[in-house]
Amino acid sequence: MAGSNGGRSRVGPVLAWVITRIVLLLCVFKVFSVSPLDVTSDVSAIYHGWYEVLRSGTFPLHDVTWQYPPAAALAVLSPGLLPFLDYTTAFFWLACAADAVTFAVLLRGSRGEGRRQAGVWVWVVGVPLLGPTAYARYDVMVTAVAVAAMPATVRRPKVAGALIAFAAMLKVWPVLLLTGVRDRRVWAAAVASAAVLALGFWLWMPGAFAFLRFQGERGTEIESLGSLVFHFARHHGWQGQVLLNYGSVEFLGPYVGLVSDIALTLTVTAFAWLLLWRVRARTLGAATPFDAAFTAVLLFTTTSRVISPQYMIWLIGMAAVCLTLRASVMALPAGLVVAATAVTLYEFPIRFGDVVGSSPLGITLLVLRNGLLVAACLIACRRLWTATARDPGPFPAAPADRPASETEPEPDGGRELLTW
Repeated sequence: MAGSNGGRSRVGPVLAWVITRIVLLLCVFKVFSVSPLDVTSDVSAIYHGWYEVLRSGTFPLHDVTWQYPPAAALAVLSPGLLPFLDYTTAFFWLACAADAVTFAVLLRGSRGEGRRQAGVWVWVVGVPLLGPTAYARYDVMVTAVAVAAMPATVRRPKVAGALIAFAAMLKVWPVLLLTGVRDRRVWAAAVASAAVLALGFWLWMPGAFAFLRFQGERGTEIESLGSLVFHFARHHGWQGQVLLNYGSVEFLGPYVGLVSDIALTLTVTAFAWLLLWRVRARTLGAATPFDAAFTAVLLFTTTSRVISPQYMIWLIGMAAVCLTLRASVMALPAGLVVAATAVTLYEFPIRFGDVVGSSPLGITLLVLRNGLLVAACLIACRRLWTATARDPGPFPAAPADRPASETEPEPDGGRELLTW
């Protein structure tokens, strides 16, 4: 009877995933659209152009829009696995396949004692809330690897380390998954795998690390937290411009460098806080590595000079992993991320013209979306700190997301509290 009940409980998420992904595919294949702005052009034009260059045996050395670690070449080249389809069509189907893998990992991870399906629903609902952008960028592929790595940290540490290293070589942010990991085997496997991959790509073809120079020269993108300064300043005589620069729409002009430096300072401060948390944390539960990874990625994303819409996929994935565990304290921040994703769809692509023009509506959407992310950061930091500190210090105890009887650690299944 229990098995049949478990089977029935999975029918709802599976059916919802199938329906919502059919809608996403219809969007990217332009059966219908949510906006006049074509968000799939990155695949058909930019990615396809990189594909041709990469096939010639070199990275795009002189293309400033190539700002990705070397393993990103594998994602760009992956449509070649489906030679019977044109490049763009193959890419969309592979993005959907990565989505399906992520869903399967989360569904499996939601089974068993101390688990729940809330994380599955975060993924099922959160991804389509981003609209066609979800399948028109390779971030869903990176997130699939990152999501698969987190459960592996418990029982297969070497596999987890290798997956984290590979994901970080696809797009740097997954290195943050190590934030709350205490198992030295995961760290050792991650470092060794990253070294092997870096050497392999360096020997494979020239330009593997040219992206570092291009990435360092980026400015303040018009959807970032810091961009709000210039959105308001444009209405008070600021003499700057909005231009396509280094692959994104950015503000250029007076004080942009200063605001970019402040954003970088905020990111460094966030990392310093994470280091302080790691040093001060005393009591770890089974959900701590998951909660710490989500918090770290959330801080990195929110304080970045660039908050591209597809970055929300990272947050949805990490939030989903957290909420497969009943012990996670990230339910409220995860809910705020889902809400921010919904606002992001309205901001891009539906009302992106208002954002570019700094209209009252465009500014309001950015204030709302970025405000939700800032609130999620503050709450996530507070809850992570109080959940792992014997003496909460200046922070009061975080409110529980569920009855206390459900949060008590049990001495089985790896759920016991661990001393760091």
